[in-house]
Order: sequence, then structure tokens, then C-alpha cells
Amino acid sequence: GQAPARQAAIHAGLPTSVPCTTINKVCGSGLKAVMLAVQAIQLGDAEIVVAGGMESMSNAPYLLADARAGFRMGHRKALDAMIHDGLWDPYGNAHMGNFGDLCAREKHFSREEQDAFARQSYERARKAQAEGWFREEIVPVTVPGKKGERVVEEDEEPARYDPEKMAKLRPAFDPAGSVTAANASKIDDGAAALVLMSRQEAERRGLPVLATVLSHATFAQDPAWFTTAPIGAITRALDRAGLSAQEIDLYEINEAFAVVTMAAIRELSLDPARVNIWGGAVSLGHPIGCSGARILVTLLSAMAHEEKRLGCASLCIGGGEAVALVVSR
Repeated sequence: GQAPARQAAIHAGLPTSVPCTTINKVCGSGLKAVMLAVQAIQLGDAEIVVAGGMESMSNAPYLLADARAGFRMGHRKALDAMIHDGLWDPYGNAHMGNFGDLCAREKHFSREEQDAFARQSYERARKAQAEGWFREEIVPVTVPGKKGERVVEEDEEPARYDPEKMAKLRPAFDPAGSVTAANASKIDDGAAALVLMSRQEAERRGLPVLATVLSHATFAQDPAWFTTAPIGAITRALDRAGLSAQEIDLYEINEAFAVVTMAAIRELSLDPARVNIWGGAVSLGHPIGCSGARILVTLLSAMAHEEKRLGCASLCIGGGEAVALVVSR
């Protein structure tokens, strides 16, 4: 509906005097909201900002594009708003998954390697869930149903893990490709938010500082190669922070497709044991507008749990872009 950020703020109980802005940067929206919040605080335009993202892909409507002028004789088609607005490349006129296959093919990532990465993502997510590591970052949601209300307090996707079925799945986009429903991110609903302010403001209010933003960056290249754009965004953000890739303790690199994170690990010579240590979008889902904020929330939780100092979050974005942000504890 109209002005989603405004709706979220008002329904959350914030005063109507609090101004709101909705960000549309596809998969990077949630992290870009944080980046804009940082800039507003640094410039003195704001003192405290709630930044985040949300997406309900299961509620995305079907659109009748020609209906406004009236239908005439003949067949008409309904557009899937989720695909049309979020998962379709308007430049190459193809699904995002086709470019996942392109990356796998050109960068020589086999189906077996992608499936192995996906299994690791699920196993890490399931372990984190079983150990209760996500509890600090999840707000239980009460959902009405035919048999009454139920409380959802953990992600549902990890429980669907079936390693035997994974190897038998057909390619999802190109019949000759290697990207499948298992080694790609899952359609999902979700929301995440963070409260940002200056250190002086936090100290004045007696609030604990979870982390400090050191730098952030946006990167862009050919739309067909959005899959490798996080490499450029991470490199740029690290340069601005005066850090090397190896100095970062933990990374969250969004698993839009397994090959996205795999490519970043290879090109930046990262230790896989430091990347997405509690799983990622392959096992936890990728609600487009939410994911940028979600991976930052998870990064902060993991850094606190592991007692690590430096972290970096990054996402690829349809259209050939990517965002990255570096934090310290």
C-alpha cells in the first residue's frame, strides 16, 4: 500500500510527528536505508533513526496491466508482481536466475559445488536455530489460522532441508543450467530494523552501543553481472575503512544464489568459515526489501556471540549493483 515505511512507523506506535521515507533499491533496500540513516546523522539532519526493510512476497499480487483502459476481445495475461518488480531483469528481459546460471557457467562453479554450498548453508542455519542463537534477533509473531492463533518464533525454511532431494532437483531456469530451487534463495516474508544514533546520543541516553558503522559503499556494473557486484562493493567499503579483506572477522554476503557468495569468497580470498556462519538466504530465505537489514542484524548477533570485532555485510542488487557496510564492536 501507500508509503510502507510510514505505515510501519505508525502501526509500531511511533508519534505521527516522526517523518518517514520508503527506500526502493530492490535487494539492497534494507541496507541502503541504514546507509542513508548514517549519512543523515553524520550531517546533523537527524539524531535518531529507525532503519530497516520489509517484504511479503507471499502477498505480492497479480496485475492486469491492460485492464485500466478496458479489455477487448482476446486473451489477456496477469503479471506476477513479485517477478515483474523484483526478480525480472528489464535489460536482458530474463529472470534473475538466468544470470545466476551465467555466473556459474562463466566462473566455472559446478552443480555439485553449488549444492555443497547450499547444504552447508542449511546445516549452519539448523545448528544456529537448534542452539537458540537466533532468539536474540527474532520477535515472535502471532498468526491467525483456522485452528486458532499460533506463535511463529523461528524461521520455517531450515526444517524443510532434504539433502537427498537436493541432488535430484531439475535446473530452475535454464534446462542446461545448474541453479536449482535448492541452491538459490527462497521466496519469503520478513522484516528487520535497527536503531541508529551518534555515540554521544547513545551515551547521553545510557544505551549500549552494539556496533559502530565504519564505512559503506555502493557499486555498479553491467546488469547481467549483478552476481559479482558485491566484490566491488566490499572492496570499496573496505578501502574507505582502511581495512583489508582478511582483517574482517565475519562476513554476511547475501545468498541470492549460492554462486553470488561463492564468487565473492573466491575473488576476495575469504575464509569460508568466516562467511554466513549461521546460514544465509539459501536456507533462511530472501524477502527482497528486508534482506539488507536482516543480514546486518544477523551479523551483529553473530559478532556478539563469537566476540568478534570487525564485520562486513553486502548484497547484490538486480540491475548490476551492490551495497556493502563495515561495522566494528
